[in-house]
Amino acid sequence: MKDYKLFVGTICPYCRKVENFMEENNIEIEIVNIEEDREAMNELIEKGGKRQVPCLYHDGEYMYESDDIIKFLGQN
Repeated sequence: MKDYKLFVGTICPYCRKVENFMEENNIEIEIVNIEEDREAMNELIEKGGKRQVPCLYHDGEYMYESDDIIKFLGQN
């Protein structure tokens, strides 16, 4: 895939929902846990505007909301 990155949290059912969709559909993109990677958390806050997960970075944009992410990944 292009330059995609999925920001997730350790205990986040919405993150698991997106990850399960990716696994079921053989979608492989970088997954970064912001609770384990402070630099990733800072990037998400500074560039994405908030600390909300899941967040999909793609094509220079940050997309929030698990259903929106799943829909986007399913179409792309």
